[in-house]
Amino acid sequence: MVISMAMYNDKVMEHFMHPHNAGDLENPDAIGNHGSPVCGDMMQIAIKVKDQVIVDAKFKTFGCGSAIASSSVATDMIIGKTLDEALSFTNQSFIDELGGLPGPKIHCSVLAESAVKNAIWDYAQKHGLELEGLKGYDPTKEFEHEEEEECEV
Repeated sequence: MVISMAMYNDKVMEHFMHPHNAGDLENPDAIGNHGSPVCGDMMQIAIKVKDQVIVDAKFKTFGCGSAIASSSVATDMIIGKTLDEALSFTNQSFIDELGGLPGPKIHCSVLAESAVKNAIWDYAQKHGLELEGLKGYDPTKEFEHEEEEECEV
């Protein structure tokens, strides 16, 4: 399936063409990685935390425009939030903030949710924190999504 650029709204295109928070974070407190074996998209989100508040976040994403836009909006949304607040964001939160994604691209927002959660899990492990949003969470769990399809621009 080929997705036409016309299927993306202006906000998704803005985050794709001019992503926020892209690049390396110097001396991150934690890093979360996640990828989809089906489409090959890979995300890394790094965070800096002070007093359990995410004070900075950066991402590196190898993937399609929706994956880059999802990473960009996810980092925008978690900066300034407590760890618990950031854990409350779902892939639907990122989709809503972007104003929607085409159906075959929903999995990109799932990757962003997982990368954020993995970064917070990494921080919690390093600092001996037990966070409500991480109870029962297994960062080694395989990527799952019902409507997962191959990524194409």
